[in-house]
Amino acid sequence: MNQNSSSSSHSTAASQPAASWAELLSGVNLIRSLALSGGVALHAVNLYIATTILPSVVRDIGGIDYYAWNTSVYVVASIVAAALSARALAHLGPKAAYGVAGGVFALGAVVCATAGSMPWMLVGRLIQGLGGGLLVALPYAMTRIVFPERLWARAMAMISGMWGIATLFGPAVGGIFAELGIWRVAFWALIPLIFIFAGLAAIVLPPRNKADLQTSRLPARQLVLMTLAVLAASVASVSEEILFSLATLLIMLALTLLLIRTDQRAPQRLLPRGSFQVSSPLGALYAMSALLAATVGCTEIFVPLFLQGLHDFSPLKAGYFASLMSVGWTLGSLFTSSLQGNTLRATLRSSPLLSLASLLALTILIPWPGPSSWSISSLTCIALVLGGMSVGLAFPHLAAGVLVVAPPDEQDLAASSIMTVQLSAIAFGSALAGLTVNLAGLSGSEGAMDMANAARWLFIAFLAAPALCFLLMWKRAELMTQSNPS
Repeated sequence: MNQNSSSSSHSTAASQPAASWAELLSGVNLIRSLALSGGVALHAVNLYIATTILPSVVRDIGGIDYYAWNTSVYVVASIVAAALSARALAHLGPKAAYGVAGGVFALGAVVCATAGSMPWMLVGRLIQGLGGGLLVALPYAMTRIVFPERLWARAMAMISGMWGIATLFGPAVGGIFAELGIWRVAFWALIPLIFIFAGLAAIVLPPRNKADLQTSRLPARQLVLMTLAVLAASVASVSEEILFSLATLLIMLALTLLLIRTDQRAPQRLLPRGSFQVSSPLGALYAMSALLAATVGCTEIFVPLFLQGLHDFSPLKAGYFASLMSVGWTLGSLFTSSLQGNTLRATLRSSPLLSLASLLALTILIPWPGPSSWSISSLTCIALVLGGMSVGLAFPHLAAGVLVVAPPDEQDLAASSIMTVQLSAIAFGSALAGLTVNLAGLSGSEGAMDMANAARWLFIAFLAAPALCFLLMWKRAELMTQSNPS
């Protein structure tokens, strides 16, 4: 969107009455909110449940060699589905697109629940990932369709907050089923919830608008390159061979550069114009989202491992400590959704500083070997909450800003690409985190000092991400305040 159209959008938003939670959570808007946020909640709860019960799954059906691929397959499928969500929305319309997403997700849950071997479990996780990617990406595009612009920031905060809610229930539900030895019920229990939210979507979401139907072909080459790049990133993050990890990381970088070059020249685009140019408004917003998401992703993955290995935490306790980042994300989203003008800009510019403070604190606290004292545990909790809050403060406005500055003919694509960018950043961030941990001495050693060194260097290495985000945020904070004018 050019400067004039962006200013026009800003002026239009400024002339509208101020948004409120009461408007978003009342009448038909409440049902719409439940339908959209419910899909994200299902995706997030499933992710945490699966992580919790996976050790029980392996003990039952075997397949320890493919343990890490349960997450890798799910994330790769989710990224591909998120990239396809704009086409699904255009061709099927909101009602049918949401119904298809729920149906695919339910099918994947059935396959997982009935799996008798790890290959079948991976098939189920692949199908679940396709449905989950649609469920988590469609709400961002539908927000622009079903809500007025003044509600976009609050709607994004509500959707973002579902991750925090999921962390409160996912590990507990998964832990209960695992303790009772009925891990399959965890997958069956998701199916009624899927149909409830899909039914709500069918009732309140608008039908397909034929004028929005896209007849262009899918960006097949970009999707293949992106899938291969994410797979290479996943392999690099779990391999215990340092040279192999470095080689796959180089392959990932080469595939990513080829993806960017291909998408910039292709008539059928995977991401909107300007997405790969940090100097453009859209590229800057995507870059800030990616930097923050990658930081949180790497921390959530390895914190449970470090807490168990260095501080004698139980798996359930370590999982809940890691989930504090999502709790902080939710709190930050709710807090910042009502801010406006200069107060909002100042808050957004400070959000990467919270991430920096969190990583610095974790650099000191996590590598400290031995059982944690009350004070160390409390400070660790605060650091994790602050790390999540740094993303929650900014992400709803990053997402709303994307909807405002996107080219008029690519707004659906831009909206659905929000989650594509975030999931890709998490996948690539995980690869760099895994490589850092291996290089720091965790691979091939079970000693506490090696794990402590790995933890220390992991958090130090990722200090660069919020630092770069701070520089971008300082220059570009106004892009995220156009839908929340003073």
